Amino acid sequence: MVFPVKESIRISVKALLANKARSFLTMLGIIIGVGAVILIISLGAGAQSLILDQIKSTGSNLVGILPGKSESNGPPATAMGIVITTLIEKDMEAIKKLPHIVSAAGYSRSLATATWRDNSYEANIDGVSAGYLDTEGGEVLQGRFFTEEEDKNMARVVVLGSTVKQELFGDSDALGRQIKIKKQIFEVIGVMATRGKVLFVDYDDQIHIPLRTTQKLISGVNYLSFIRAKVDDEKNVDEVLVNIGALLRDRHEISDRSGANDDFSVRSMAQALDMITTITDALRYFLIAMAAISLVVGGIGIMNIMLISVNERTREIGLRKAVGANNNNIISQFLLEAVVLTLIGGMIGIIFGVFLSWLIYLVVNSLGYNYQFVVAFSSILLALSVSTLIGLIFGIYPARKASRLEPVEALSYE
Repeated sequence: MVFPVKESIRISVKALLANKARSFLTMLGIIIGVGAVILIISLGAGAQSLILDQIKSTGSNLVGILPGKSESNGPPATAMGIVITTLIEKDMEAIKKLPHIVSAAGYSRSLATATWRDNSYEANIDGVSAGYLDTEGGEVLQGRFFTEEEDKNMARVVVLGSTVKQELFGDSDALGRQIKIKKQIFEVIGVMATRGKVLFVDYDDQIHIPLRTTQKLISGVNYLSFIRAKVDDEKNVDEVLVNIGALLRDRHEISDRSGANDDFSVRSMAQALDMITTITDALRYFLIAMAAISLVVGGIGIMNIMLISVNERTREIGLRKAVGANNNNIISQFLLEAVVLTLIGGMIGIIFGVFLSWLIYLVVNSLGYNYQFVVAFSSILLALSVSTLIGLIFGIYPARKASRLEPVEALSYE
């Protein structure tokens, strides 16, 4: 006796609906696992699109010089919270003179509270040299940026990011006002146009102060947090990286030219992207492995529920064998039930994962980032294939057990 596929599916669905709560709890591991796989793949694709967009908006012809040695595919030492004082302003001035360098800027960053009358706001202090706008970009909406002469003379002037201006002055005019930072008085000479977040840096939440003024009056240091240089053409970036490395080794008296003993790191935006991609990929694979564990747990749950189903339906199996069903028919029926269970769980998991990915897309974009909602068809196909495979793998043992029941013993089972 051969049961048509349509009839087998009807019997499978009827058997699952006979105990809805148990079927749902059985599918829960599959739902969570498949949803997690969809979510993780979507997050990875969205994060990479966000990083690419951020790099494009910053400029692919920028080169960063950071204090401290680092591996070519690893983060610099400063990213680990280590303070390194080997990079100084004279290094930046020397880099400016290299071929293909359009401009360069030195940075000294810290946190401090700015006060105007009764208003105070904790902002990022961005101590920069006068070449900041030429290197980093950005636009002054009101007033002006400070000059190289003001930087050299340690002028007490500031240019506010749009968020800082709004927090301190609201709709009032900020130009010519005096604010206090660490007991020092500074005059507001400019307000930057709104720029938003780029490479996870909120440019609107910064107070720009001349580099030397920041080092002496705010931070109390004589070294740089980092240097950025702008290259005339993207095709010359690799040559500039080599030239900067050779220059700094000469200046820092490093005789080893292999780079093994460097006390600095030179990175292009492309290299930064590769490093970030390596880190995010490793994290993504780890999370996918965790999701796979939940899929295996879900598969074990399906096997357990199918074994219980075999015991509960022993008389039904005996009856079907008595009217002509063979072992293959019984195996096919129970395998089909396991696959239907995992497929339904997989589809619910896909909907769950897509919905969570969409929520994250809304939240990230509401924070000012250009994050793309990406759910690849391949990830959906992978999730359905994996859930089907789990149904087959964990349904085999219960199905074989059911097929081996003798009709007479099964009919007399209580």
